[in-house]
This record gives sequence, structure tokens and C-alpha cells, in this order.
Amino acid sequence: MEPKLDRRTVLKTAGGVGLAAAFGARALSLLSEDALAADAASTCLLTPEATEGPYWVEHDMTRRNITEGKPGTPLVIRFTVLNARTCRIIKNTDVEIWHCDAVGDYSAVSGASTRFLRGHQRSNANGIAEFLTVFPGWYRGRTPHIHMKVSVGGNEVHTGQIFFNETITRTVYKQKPYAARGTYDTPHAQDMIYRQAGGSKAELKLKRRTGGLKGYVGTIAIGVVT
Repeated sequence: MEPKLDRRTVLKTAGGVGLAAAFGARALSLLSEDALAADAASTCLLTPEATEGPYWVEHDMTRRNITEGKPGTPLVIRFTVLNARTCRIIKNTDVEIWHCDAVGDYSAVSGASTRFLRGHQRSNANGIAEFLTVFPGWYRGRTPHIHMKVSVGGNEVHTGQIFFNETITRTVYKQKPYAARGTYDTPHAQDMIYRQAGGSKAELKLKRRTGGLKGYVGTIAIGVVT
């Protein structure tokens, strides 16, 4: 059975024996930074599906850092994978993401052999899969987004897209190398896939990275049915 985390349990544990004793030192570092487990369990909703789009490419690259030297604002993404029916975290799921670079180009398409900004990660004992990437750019007709898939036991259980707070996006796009392209042409309100994928509930919760690090940390709970 997967361990079940709900807000009441986490808060009770924090005030009692302590998070480190309950979840271990590694989990403590994750929970204390973003309160991922409590926040994810309080969400516990089935994440809507969205089209995988034309740029998915089959590969088996398991890696945390998917940047391959591509320039852009650093972005750490932490997915917490949950069973939407039971609110239990799901460990050892395969989470895959892919997205365009700062100028709106995808790797491995139109005959290209490159594989930047693509990768897989396994969720850990706390249901968390983490990637280091860069803030994606934009291309005509779409609001900025990242594609993702989740598989459990070799079975694909979710295909979706995640999005970004538009105020933060505008701030990022004023910086290099994004600034040369200007403001994206399709805001959330004009993107049908944004609504299909859950709208504001499909947006990453973004925070500035701490300790002098550049960029952002984004967290989101992904509820699936196995």
C-alpha cells in the first residue's frame, strides 16, 4: 500500500514527533521547502488530459537535467503524482516532459537528431519527480506550456500540459534570450488547450529559487487513475 498523506496528518506530525522522524531526512528537505505532500493531498483531483501535440518523440532518456546547455531562465519542476481516487501518493511512476526552447523550437523534429528539453524521471518514495530545465519560450498560436506524460507499471495513465502564471511569464520574457521575440501572441484566455487541460489548476505554483540561485521552482500535483 502506498503511504497516504493528507493535510491533517502532515500538520499533526509536524507538531508531534516531527517531519524528519515521520518521513526521513530526504523527505524533510522536500516537504520543508515547498510543503509538497500536504499541498498535493489537499488538491487530490483527477488532472484533465490534453493533446500530446505533434512534437512528442519516443525516447528512454532518464535524467533530471534536461537543458543540454540551452540558454534561458532556470526552472526546477517538482511533480507530485497522486492516485486521484484515494489521495495516496504513487511512487516509482515514470514522468516524462518535453517543451520548446527559449526561441520556440523543439528538439528531435524536422529531421533533427538533438534531444534537448526532453526527459524522464521516476517519482521517489514521496511521489515526487523533479526536473531541471529552462523556462520555455513560445510559438505562434499557443500560450507557453510544457507537455507531460505519466506511466504507472508501464501503462500510460496521463497525457497533459502545464502552464505558467502570466505575470511571471511577462517578467521572464523581458530578459535574454526571450526578449528578442517579444510578447507571446496567445494568452491563456485565447488558448483552447489551456482550458481543456484544467485552466488555472494546470498552472505551476512558481517561487523564486533561494540561496542566490537564479530562476524559479515550480510545483504541481498530478492526479491520475491507475
